[in-house]
Amino acid sequence: MIRINLLGAPKPKNKRSAVPAVTLDMGEPGSPKIKILIVLLLAASANGLYWYRLDRQGQALDKKMQLAEQKNRELAEVKARYLERQREADNYKRRVDVIDQLRANQAGPVELLNTIGDTVNGTEAVWLTTMKDLGATVEIDGTALTTDAVALLMQNLQKTGRFSNIEIKETYQDEQIKDMQAFQFTLTCEKAKS
Repeated sequence: MIRINLLGAPKPKNKRSAVPAVTLDMGEPGSPKIKILIVLLLAASANGLYWYRLDRQGQALDKKMQLAEQKNRELAEVKARYLERQREADNYKRRVDVIDQLRANQAGPVELLNTIGDTVNGTEAVWLTTMKDLGATVEIDGTALTTDAVALLMQNLQKTGRFSNIEIKETYQDEQIKDMQAFQFTLTCEKAKS
């Protein structure tokens, strides 16, 4: 019997180990098929490595995004608490300012009365009958024994520093008082700006 070796493999010397060897004919080394196959394998491995790298970066970004979102939620809660406390502090400050303003307004007329009272008490021969606080000005009506006493009262009011401009609106001798000479006067005093 004649045997023909189609595989091109050398004939085994031992018959028991005669398993036909399978070979893949890819052509000669340096052939275009091998070159194309090598280029495709290199491109596929480079593409696989690039995909793997991008996938790892994507996973890392997802983890960072989750951490950032968690921190953002925590900070949002802190910000909400801060803003609530800030509103409470502003509300408290507004209340304190209103109370301070009320106290100042309450003390303002008292201080004005004390100043005028002390000034009149320090000036001899002068008595007040009315005092009107008109906001920016104060109108004072009174009686004095002499015109010099009225002038001295004006000087003393000027010295207090609470009034910037003091003018006599009216002065006349009171004819109803028969026993002594008396002058009725009206002063207009502008409050000094503080």
